[in-house]
Amino acid sequence: MDPGPKDGESAAGGEPGRGAAPSSGVVVQVREKKGPLRAAIPYMPFPVAVICLFLNTFVPGLGTFVSAFTVLCGARTDLPDRHKCCVFWLNIAAALIQILTAIVMVGWIMSIFWGMDMVILASKYSTPAPQLLPYQL
Repeated sequence: MDPGPKDGESAAGGEPGRGAAPSSGVVVQVREKKGPLRAAIPYMPFPVAVICLFLNTFVPGLGTFVSAFTVLCGARTDLPDRHKCCVFWLNIAAALIQILTAIVMVGWIMSIFWGMDMVILASKYSTPAPQLLPYQL
């Protein structure tokens, strides 16, 4: 029994005689689907994201609470179709969930992971300032 091509594979992808190179493979694109709370994490400057991670590590939810205000200051999120106030309140809700569930350690762990996501987003999407060479001054 010969299975047919899997989802995302073409019939020519595995057979060298049908127009594909013998060493060619299947290109798979992975796109992460984020829920509304996760998509509401703002893209902050790297130092602010590190401070929020530090705050979330020692006081669960505090860094998330601080990051909510960066949305009002113009930080972008993965929810461009929603109003700033809605995204602000989603971040406040995430902070409250982290604070209220910190008693059973779930909120504390969630808070640390939330802070790590903030730092990852900040490092991935920050653009470094252009460096001036000494002769350009």
